[in-house]
Amino acid sequence: MNITIGIVARNEEHYLPRILEDVKSQDYPHEKIEVLLVDGRSTDDTKNIMNSFADEAGDFLSVRIFDNEKIIQSTGWNIAIENFSTDALVRIDAHARIEKSFISACVTALGATDTTDEKYPAEYVVGGARPTINDGETGWSETLHMAEESMFGSSILSSRRTADHEDSDEIEPEPVEKRNYVNTLFHACYRREVLEKVGGFREDLRRTEDNEFHYRIRKKGYRIYMSPFIHSSQYIRPSLGTMLKQKFGNGLWIGRTLFVCPGCLSLYHFVPFAFVMAILASTALAICGFTWCISLLAALYFSAAILMSIASAFIIQKKGGRVPAYALLLPLIFFALHTIYGIGTLVGLVSHPFISHK
Repeated sequence: MNITIGIVARNEEHYLPRILEDVKSQDYPHEKIEVLLVDGRSTDDTKNIMNSFADEAGDFLSVRIFDNEKIIQSTGWNIAIENFSTDALVRIDAHARIEKSFISACVTALGATDTTDEKYPAEYVVGGARPTINDGETGWSETLHMAEESMFGSSILSSRRTADHEDSDEIEPEPVEKRNYVNTLFHACYRREVLEKVGGFREDLRRTEDNEFHYRIRKKGYRIYMSPFIHSSQYIRPSLGTMLKQKFGNGLWIGRTLFVCPGCLSLYHFVPFAFVMAILASTALAICGFTWCISLLAALYFSAAILMSIASAFIIQKKGGRVPAYALLLPLIFFALHTIYGIGTLVGLVSHPFISHK
């Protein structure tokens, strides 16, 4: 099977060389791998890094570079979808890392389309766990990573947190009864048939385009298989400020997407919004003299935040890691992340009627 690796980037000169080194290290035959690099009008050295890779990576099936004039990520991925020439396309973020067996594991998980063995059926969309990793070495950066890895601080999706696995030189297909099917995946691999039937990403969605895209895939009758052998990771935002900006944007587009595709969202997407509304309601009641409401809310929230902080520290220690002193601030970091996400959702809900939907 020939397969395409697609990478869309804008101003990723810091992270792009690392993921391109991972691409070079793939143990799948390079003559069967096409690489598509899409640059979103970068103002740093990103485009030059892409050109250098294309000049040096002569053993791949092909390496092609495209310009994304509209800049936004969904447009970049549509360029990749329109131009890939192989049997399947893998979507990989520029600030990610993949193991050397990543493509081999994707091909194994896809299986053969002509199989008649019901125990090992072919798959059409596959992927794996994508925990976060930390680019810094300070106690503060390690604390931010703890917050991002925590179910309380990030998401209930198991694919977002660190997965325990053993490296293996032999990757075998799982029997269908053991396979884990999910609603969405990071760094997924799609057979050409899926992309031809489903189409591309919606370009009017900026942060939730993958949720809506995978929703359409499921509506077409395809299942999304999360293989235990496919492993990648994603760098967290390097500072609390950039992390808060990311969370606000995520919440904003959750609010706006509710009007566009409510079926592609889950209730857990709106938990931070519910929390912010509870803060506003209890504050209003406190002004009216019912101060116990906001006291109860604070007690319940920070009790949960402290318990989840202890759980995060326990997991770090269990794995032999060091718990930084800044971890004492985790309850406050959780509070900041949840409130900014919820505020973003509120802004998205209120602003949706006033934005352009071209």
